[in-house]
Amino acid sequence: MTRVAFICLLLLFVEPSFAQRSIDVLHYKYEIELNDNNDTIYGKASITLQFIEPTKWIELDLNFLGKDGKGMITMQASGPDFQKITIQLESDKLGLNLNNLSKKDDTATYTINYKGIPSDGLIISKNKYGNRTFFSDNWPNRAHNWIPCVDHPSDKATVEFIITAPSHYQVISNGLQIEETNLPHNKKLTHYREDVPLPTKVMVIGVADFAVNNVGDVNCVPVSSWVYPENKEAGFYDYAIAKEVLAWYINYIGSFPYKKLANVQSKTMFGGMENASAIFYFENSVTGRQNEEALIAHEIVHQWFGNMATEKSFAHLWLSEGFATYLTHVYLESKYGTDSLNNRMMADRETVLDFVNSSQKRVVDFTPDLMLLLNANSYQKGGWVLHMLRRQLGDSVFHKAVRQYYATYAGKNADTKDLQSIFETVSGKNLNTFFDQWLHTPENPKLKITWKYEAKEKRVAISVEQLQSKTFEFPIEIGLGVAAAKPQIKKMNISKKVETFYFPVASSFISIAVDPNTSLLFEGALTAIK
Repeated sequence: MTRVAFICLLLLFVEPSFAQRSIDVLHYKYEIELNDNNDTIYGKASITLQFIEPTKWIELDLNFLGKDGKGMITMQASGPDFQKITIQLESDKLGLNLNNLSKKDDTATYTINYKGIPSDGLIISKNKYGNRTFFSDNWPNRAHNWIPCVDHPSDKATVEFIITAPSHYQVISNGLQIEETNLPHNKKLTHYREDVPLPTKVMVIGVADFAVNNVGDVNCVPVSSWVYPENKEAGFYDYAIAKEVLAWYINYIGSFPYKKLANVQSKTMFGGMENASAIFYFENSVTGRQNEEALIAHEIVHQWFGNMATEKSFAHLWLSEGFATYLTHVYLESKYGTDSLNNRMMADRETVLDFVNSSQKRVVDFTPDLMLLLNANSYQKGGWVLHMLRRQLGDSVFHKAVRQYYATYAGKNADTKDLQSIFETVSGKNLNTFFDQWLHTPENPKLKITWKYEAKEKRVAISVEQLQSKTFEFPIEIGLGVAAAKPQIKKMNISKKVETFYFPVASSFISIAVDPNTSLLFEGALTAIK
């Protein structure tokens, strides 16, 4: 996902308690009817689940009817063998009281009929051309505002959407379209099914008047662009770059996890939203100048990291956003050169320093206000963590570890310790200190770096003092130039509050550059001592 300015709206999205683990949802089937007369939706949810332990109680997330008239009304629930079910609604929870005690490992399908006006999650509005649209926007835990579900990233399930809507609309969703049927009264039924388990945050429907362009296949994965008809020429041109981007990431990470990739102009509240196999971009991403290459790359990375290999909880969001941020830089580096990477990392460094200095937050952050996680820690600092791993371990080890992490957790959930374990296994190094200081410490190195030429010893003395409260351990490079000679890269391994390093030089005509290859996240400047 890519952030936009208005994420700072004072909205409180509290991560649901996930203490109840008596069920594991295996499959969602949503039959939803939309209309042009009002914003009420009519839904039928068939939820297939497995019981992790015996229980007579099933708890799902669903926003019920509020005083403003928005929310869902549950009309009926049924289960297997005409089992008697009592519905209980409380604090955005739909409770199903079962008549019989379930058995461990049993599976069952429960059907819930409901209706209402979504208070969030499914955004019913008009696009910039004044045309009515329906776009779901589930991140982080907003799906339960329009569909009953377990609204947490750790419970993945396959999903199908069967949408009945006025016939002038086209529908995009996760997975492959398996049916499109014209119905009486100018209605149309469109059926999509995704057989790869997804977290609810990236389940999606988009219903609008679209112009659709089939860009072509990449490794047998069809790529398409879905844009508003009024700007279709510009939109087709802008989104076509996704084919090139997708091919690069398949080569770098591994096989694409889904059977299609659709890029969709939408009403998402974010700059981009990485819905699985159907990425949504903000309306004005269409310009006809293909100037959102980085945004498209960012969202495509998410198909692997965030969608397929998913964080266990939102506290580890950097495993999604940090990967998307940094691998976007790596893609652009491959296309435009090392200067592109260094410039982007320097810009990200300034963003991180400003944020952490003012917020004092850790990257792994268990805040209940999930929207506050859309910050420089999750994105830019997460990217910097990966960049420093690459610089310290080397390109080949880093690349191997990234691929191994994805291969290990594709279709699963991971946390920061899981990533650390993969990098330690691949590199053969203990990375406890690295992960602790960069991901669990609410500060970054602040360095006072001074140098002095010592004529008698014919050497330069470089002192590094750490000014922050915690003492970090890290390598820092300097570019040491003497006279007209090409600067040589010297590395200093820092582990103490104050350290001095000496380098022999043959002349007093010295030039020194700190971190010439943009390899360290730090704040500080170099000062000469006379």
